[in-house]
Amino acid sequence: MDDYPAKIADLLETVATRIRSLTIDRVRGWVTWVAVGLVAAMLGILIMVFLMIGLFRFLANLVGTEPAYLILGGIFLAAGMLLWTRRLPKRPPAGEDTRG
Repeated sequence: MDDYPAKIADLLETVATRIRSLTIDRVRGWVTWVAVGLVAAMLGILIMVFLMIGLFRFLANLVGTEPAYLILGGIFLAAGMLLWTRRLPKRPPAGEDTRG
């Protein structure tokens, strides 16, 4: 009879540990990866901004400000046109039935 409080305490600890392993430990792993991903994304965006500023200043020193705008604008326009042509998946030939 004296052993019941210890058994109940052990049972509660076992249940709490099991619930924690099923919930909090899994969420902690996802939260860690989300945080690392956000930091990496922010650093990537920051690097891209600094590279664009550096590229513009380099071009502005070589050819002047207006031609630098023209060159970078042309590069972004060409990249945008390339991405625009690839925005939709390719359609199947007209004679094929794609329904299941």
